[in-house]
Parts: sequence; structure tokens; C-alpha cells
Amino acid sequence: MYVKSLVESDKRLNYVSVVGEISNFKSHYSSGHWYFTVKDSDASVRCVMFKGSNSRVTFLPKDGERVIISGRVSIYEKDGQYQFYAESMVPYGEGDLAFAFKLCKEKLEKEGLFDESSKRPINRMPKRIAVVTSDTGAAVHDICSTLENRMPSCEIVLCPVAVQGENAVSSIIKTLDRVYALSGIDTVIIGRGGGSNEDLAPFNNEMLARKVFESPFPVISAVGHETDFTICDFVADIRAATPTAAAITATFDASETAQKITENKNKLQSAISVVFEKYKYRLQVLMLSAALKKPTEIIDRKLQTVDSLTAELKEAFSKPLREAETKLYKTISKLDALSPLKTLNRGYAFAQKGEKPITGTGDVGIGDEISLRFTDGSLRCLVKEKSNGKI
Repeated sequence: MYVKSLVESDKRLNYVSVVGEISNFKSHYSSGHWYFTVKDSDASVRCVMFKGSNSRVTFLPKDGERVIISGRVSIYEKDGQYQFYAESMVPYGEGDLAFAFKLCKEKLEKEGLFDESSKRPINRMPKRIAVVTSDTGAAVHDICSTLENRMPSCEIVLCPVAVQGENAVSSIIKTLDRVYALSGIDTVIIGRGGGSNEDLAPFNNEMLARKVFESPFPVISAVGHETDFTICDFVADIRAATPTAAAITATFDASETAQKITENKNKLQSAISVVFEKYKYRLQVLMLSAALKKPTEIIDRKLQTVDSLTAELKEAFSKPLREAETKLYKTISKLDALSPLKTLNRGYAFAQKGEKPITGTGDVGIGDEISLRFTDGSLRCLVKEKSNGKI
């Protein structure tokens, strides 16, 4: 147990990959675990792969097959021997590409190159599209013919590159640098037709993936067939299943657009006709109504109502006015009866000393000058004598 703890504490043995040839392969019938040995010309190591891990392996291993296994090293205490606990297995050759793909994908995914937040929308009414692919083969023909049919007004900037082989990665990267320096590019399509994993390997390259991520223009990746996935697909803004699908994704179909316009036009005309018929019917109903047939009768009835309301209104105002008028005349009569002018008309005079009225003999003295006012004028008098006594 102590030796086991030493082995398991060594970080270098926690996750390693081993390339070798399988021998003595056995699948335990009850547990489903695999037991085998991986060897080469110099060494061998005992291996076990538990059912939970081997259920993800896509093939049944056989003695003599060369494979890449990944896992950890530990010691089986019962036998006192160290052994390799495999967690994944892929065939060697094709397997090394798959392993490299897995490592690159995990690395770039952790760095955020696949994040949806960095994806840009595609302008589907483009003026210029850059097509980065081989100038021979079916892919370039499929892309260009589809673009020309769907949007003849769009300019296609063809950028030929090597899409497989040792020089493919450098060829694509150099071409992308030239594309990025252009102006007026709406979309970049990077693609090729189908092929083996080795043929598609350049599009799983880390440097190419980073170059695609740097693009100032939206990128559509269309590499291989529908079931093929590459690192370039994950980094691009949109992944298309095929080169033809990439051209469809990048544009609106002009003929389809014209057809939709026609369909919408017909729908609009139909809707307008329904509304027109509806209001036409309402107009016919109104034209048959008495209001439109004899409009003067309606006006006369309304005028009659107005006259009646006017008479009622006048009556409502006249009664309080008459009452107020009667009350006013009574008040005037009372005031007139108390008027000093009435008294003067009966032969009396109004006496004043200066501006003050004289109410009795005590208000004046001998020698005072007073005035007497009559209805037809006034007199200035000098008091020579006065006497006290009641009339």
C-alpha cells in the first residue's frame, strides 16, 4: 500500500498516454472489464480497462493491434505488481490524429475561442464574399455556382489554397492574411470537400484556428461532409455541413425573395379586398337608411327640438326677470315717496347753512346767512329774528 501511494502521488503517472501492441486480450464475461498487455520491442505493461471506460471505445480490440491508451499508473496490491488503468483507447495512426484533435479542442475551448458570445451574425445580403478553398475540385464549383444562382449581384473573391498536405496550413494562413487586408468583404467562406481524417488534418491545426478567430469578417466553415467536424468549424462564426450549405447560409436566394414578395403582395391585395368589401357593404346599408334618403326631415326634427328647448329656456329666464322687475318697481315707489323733491312740491323748502342742512332753530343764530332751496330755485337769506316754538 505504501508503494502504491508513492506511485499514485507522482503527478507524471496520473495521466499518461502509451503507444503499443495489444496482447493477451481478455474481456471478463461477468464484470465486462478488459484485461490485456500493451507491449513494444523493448517493454510491456499490464493493463486493465473497466467497463465504465471501455463502453466508450468504438471498436473491439484484438491481439496484435497497435493502439494509443491514456490513463494512470498504479499498483494492484493483491499481486504486488504495477499496472496501467486505461481510461481511453483509439487505434494508432487514426488514433493519434484523434488524440491531437482532442487536446487542441480542449485547449482552445478553455481559452474561449469557441464561445457563442464571440460569434458574429452573417450579412445575408452581401456585396463581396471571399472563398478560401482549392481552385480545383467540387467544393469551389459548388460554392460559386450556388452563390451565382442565389445572388448574382454578389462579387466572389476566389482565394485558391492548398487544402491538404504539408503545405496546406501555411498556404491557408498566408491567404487569410491577404483576405483580411481587403476592404468591403462581408463574409469569408473556408472549405473543402470530404476526405479522410488525414486529408482534413490541416483544418484541425491550432495556428490555423487562431488565424480564423482573428478574422475581422464573419467566417463560415464548410470542411468535409455533413458528419465531419474540425477545429476550424468550432472557431468559425457558423459551421456549414457542406460547401453548398455554406453558400446557402451566406446569402438570400434572389428568386425565393422575389417569390416571397409576390406571395406577400397577393396576401396584401386579398386583405385589402376583404376590407374594401366590408366597408362597401356598410356604405350600401347607410345609403338605404332614412338618414341619407331624407336628410332634411332629420334636420327639421332637430330644429323643432331646438325651438322647443329655446322656448323653455326663455320661459325659465323670463319668470325670475319679471319677479325682479316687479320688486324693483315697488322699491322705486317707496324711494319716490320718501324723496325730498316730493316734499318740496308741496310748498316746503330745504334749508341749509353752508353745506349742512338746518334741522332746527338751534342750528342758526341772528345774523347767520342761510339758503332756502325750492323746486324751482333757491334763496339766500339773512336771519334777523328767531323764535322758539312748535308748529
